[in-house]
Amino acid sequence: MTMQTNLQHIAERITDASKQCDRDPKQIKLIAVSKTKPCTLIEDAILAGQRAFGENYVQEGVEKVQYFQQHHADTALEWHFIGPLQSNKTKIVAEHFDWVQTIDRLKIAHRLSEQRPSSLSPLNVLIQINISHEESKSGIHPDEMLTLARAILALPNLTLRGLMAIPKAEIEPEQQLIAFKQMFTLYQQLQQSAPDIDTLSMGMSDDMASAILAGSTMVRIGSAIFGAREYN
Repeated sequence: MTMQTNLQHIAERITDASKQCDRDPKQIKLIAVSKTKPCTLIEDAILAGQRAFGENYVQEGVEKVQYFQQHHADTALEWHFIGPLQSNKTKIVAEHFDWVQTIDRLKIAHRLSEQRPSSLSPLNVLIQINISHEESKSGIHPDEMLTLARAILALPNLTLRGLMAIPKAEIEPEQQLIAFKQMFTLYQQLQQSAPDIDTLSMGMSDDMASAILAGSTMVRIGSAIFGAREYN
């Protein structure tokens, strides 16, 4: 199938899931997860109309951002960092990305704020919640959310937009919904403390419909757009 077909299929899935819960499909933003994929495939997605991309690995992601700044300078793209971020990599991320979805330590937030170039708009950030309490995954405990959020809101070069989560993989939609509904409750709590909060990033290729039903505003789709990932 072509890239255009893949993206159209995702758009249809988003529309179908939105209709089930009386939501406007335009409320859900699609992030095309392009990690491990070559720039040629990303260019195909751009030609098909996709503008927001997610990268997990710092060096690979920065190289792609730089490539498209040089070769597609007239196309407004949006780059999301969606992988774990170490403190020694914050500077290069702060200089190149538009969003960081994986904030789980105040130290990382401080460094990103300090290292964000003054020539750029504030960096959009999401707090990552480890909603399924998995030791193998990053993210904070839900009880820590408000404390971290208040600290981030005080940082001058960051804009806290909301929450992100990667729940434990579940096959049955009913099981998928449990964690997603818990995330939506946290999202509502955060909005009460910070009315400008507008983003709940959850849902991937296999659980996107359940995430949208629960209230996701942003889905991160990789394999359903680009095919299976390729690791060296």
